[in-house]
Amino acid sequence: MAMHNGPVAPVVLGTSGTSFDDVIAVARGGAPVELSAAALDAMAAARRVIDDLAASPEPVYGVSTGFGALAVRHITPELRATLQRNIVRSHAAGLGPRVEREVVRALMFLRLKTIASGHTGVRPEVAATMAALLNAGITPVVHEHGSLGCSGDLAPLAHCALTLLGEGEAEGPDGAVRPAAALLAKHGIAAVELREKEGLALLNGTDGMLGMLVMACADLARLFTSADITAALTLEALLGTERVLAPELHALRPHPGQATSAANMRRMLAGSGLTGHHQDDAPRVQDAYSVRCAPQVAGAGRDTLAHARAVGERELAAAVDNPVVVEGRVESNGNFHGAPLGYALDFLAIAVADLASITERRTDRLLDRNRSHGLPPFLAQDAGVDSGLMIAQYTQAALVADLKRLAVPASADSIPSSAMQEDHVSMGWAAARKLRTAVDGLTRVVAIELYAAARALELRDGLGTAVPGPGPGPAARAVVTAARAAGVRGAGEDRFLAPDLAAAEAFVRSGALVAAAESATGPLD
Repeated sequence: MAMHNGPVAPVVLGTSGTSFDDVIAVARGGAPVELSAAALDAMAAARRVIDDLAASPEPVYGVSTGFGALAVRHITPELRATLQRNIVRSHAAGLGPRVEREVVRALMFLRLKTIASGHTGVRPEVAATMAALLNAGITPVVHEHGSLGCSGDLAPLAHCALTLLGEGEAEGPDGAVRPAAALLAKHGIAAVELREKEGLALLNGTDGMLGMLVMACADLARLFTSADITAALTLEALLGTERVLAPELHALRPHPGQATSAANMRRMLAGSGLTGHHQDDAPRVQDAYSVRCAPQVAGAGRDTLAHARAVGERELAAAVDNPVVVEGRVESNGNFHGAPLGYALDFLAIAVADLASITERRTDRLLDRNRSHGLPPFLAQDAGVDSGLMIAQYTQAALVADLKRLAVPASADSIPSSAMQEDHVSMGWAAARKLRTAVDGLTRVVAIELYAAARALELRDGLGTAVPGPGPGPAARAVVTAARAAGVRGAGEDRFLAPDLAAAEAFVRSGALVAAAESATGPLD
């Protein structure tokens, strides 16, 4: 991920949360982060409340007590800095592969967002150091395993907090992993010494699962449009009817996502000479479900995405910590529980698996000469000598099988922790991790449909040949032309297929598929 090195607009954090666009800008675009004057004032005011409580003989959770099941112990003033440092060290207990840089940056930014709200009691200078790490491109090493999605994404956030202390390892802007102390010194950033409540406040949030939800929503918005495009290409290649996309039919069942997907497909098929020929060769009254019901399935996914975005927007406006500073007092609460996010993340994984499933079924129809209405077996040049795209469909089917397993909910699998003090957890981090994998899988499934549909369209008269006759519409031509220019090769004798499929995946993942379609249709939803 490239860091900002030019006129990239800074993201300014105030006291009222942040937006989807801001998270993406910082996590993926390397945008610099600034703290508003209002945020600095709010943090200073909340810190005064914590300082007053720290001077009181009354025990206050997170200020002058231990944590979790150890909250029964009162901690004397001379041990409190050690207490806060120790919670970071002990909770930085992650294992497994490193988490992606963009996820860690989102995690750091969203924790800073809550601290800037003025409800955590963290000092402004600690928040400024967090912003300095982001702006320097220093990314803590965070590991895959360690969060149960309750009491915050504890281990991932602890690894981030450890870097603030100048401990552990982090990745520099050049991508090299070094000791955190050396990276801080190189960039002129002083390590922080934590005071009362600050260690706890740095760990106690849903920031990892929220960051992954935000990025998944951005990716899926593009993928749902991509799936509408490839579904239209397949309908066209199968000589299907576009009449099932008529707006008056979709108005009878007013799910907004369904109407959007149908409209996208109609625009893709405008001007096609192939649609409507479904009764010419082997008459059929109506197309198979995987073709005819494409808007209903993709549309349901769109509506699921809209729900997940609404959950994410609420969480982006939240200040998640325990305890919190509110109206001049400190109160314990359960707002760190990740259930709202976990459910949304799992719901999206179900929608992703089903969209991939119907996409694979369309691809299979393109390859089966008994159902493809005149196309050669497996879209091969010389079937029998050539196998065509037979094994591309195997790959697609294997991906779909993986996605079905990833659709099993993580949020239904609570496991107790902390000597039964934390006896119900959300598993939201696990739901987010598997959704990231699912989004990658769906990208590849859509890419294989694109590859097959583009080849099938080439094999119909009128595209890439001098043979007169009805051919695909302008949008299909634009997509196929752009795909070929991007290295997605066309029909021909058998060859090493993996590079072609990889090029198709890159074409979908980069947004080039949507851009190519929109060059003919105008903006799609």
